[in-house]
Amino acid sequence: MCARVWINFKELRAKLRFEDVLRHYGLTVNRKGQQHQGPCPLPMHQGKPGAPCFSANLDKGIYQCFGCGSSGNVLEFACRMVGSDPKDGDALRAVAVELHQKFPSDSRANEKRDDVQPAMDAKVKVNAPLDFHLKDLDAGHPYLAARKFKRDTMSHFGVGFCSRGLLKGRVAVPLQGDDGKLVGYAGRAVDEKLVSDENPKYQFPSRREMGGNVYELKTPLFLYNGHRLTKQCDGLVVVSGFSAVWWLTQCGFPDVVSTMMTDCSDEQAELIVRKVSQSGRAWLLPNGDRLGEKLARVLLEKLSPYRFVRWAKLESGMKPTHLTADELKEVLAV
Repeated sequence: MCARVWINFKELRAKLRFEDVLRHYGLTVNRKGQQHQGPCPLPMHQGKPGAPCFSANLDKGIYQCFGCGSSGNVLEFACRMVGSDPKDGDALRAVAVELHQKFPSDSRANEKRDDVQPAMDAKVKVNAPLDFHLKDLDAGHPYLAARKFKRDTMSHFGVGFCSRGLLKGRVAVPLQGDDGKLVGYAGRAVDEKLVSDENPKYQFPSRREMGGNVYELKTPLFLYNGHRLTKQCDGLVVVSGFSAVWWLTQCGFPDVVSTMMTDCSDEQAELIVRKVSQSGRAWLLPNGDRLGEKLARVLLEKLSPYRFVRWAKLESGMKPTHLTADELKEVLAV
């Protein structure tokens, strides 16, 4: 059995280099010692355009804007760069997953350590099949029932509350590659009061080394629920989260996949195109917020040259799981 290591916000902040994150969002790094200074890039900035009021300590991974008053760590900066509130656990988790996939290893060049750096002859195995399955998951747990998910639906996806192991106290979500092989588990916290940087709402398998091999899970290489769609669809619905897949399936829309993040990789776009028939269409149904809008625009750009795409835009604050079966039929009407 391979050891499993889960994303930890505190550890991720320690691994990220602020200057890499700045460049990730298209910014030019103006380094002076350990400081970056320049105009504030945040969408929320209300100060004078172009004023050099933004400062980031590249060594400590923190920033402050003397114009709009925003401050925080590198993850909070990234969250605000996409127009979201870092206090929103789902939004912060989505950004953390995105940066983790973009910078999967320790990017601090001067902090190489034997315990995190793989041996030179180590083989990297991406999305390798697991040699175990979690057992005794409770598909009828009160948390899932309270969200109106039926036991049969959860059993269909192999989802359930885990009462032991590293995912103890979380809802375990099996992750399968496009070939159907189990490549990892995601864990969803059920007690919102216990969510923190050290105990994030979602945990994803991270890079780990064992037996001379380095194992990595890269979710941008597959679609959640994609392995179940073995034939081309005339109407494929694309969402951003796990629960939206469960809910749409329960409501009678089984042709649904999730990108599992607020972006869509080229590999995921190619998979979506292959799963939609030439005369079919891809329905985009992300959450009704800034992150959902970001995902929809990326999907439109990548899919529209190859398939007919329609964005079923939800009102602000709405999620697919808020809609009844009849409302979904209306939203996804041809």
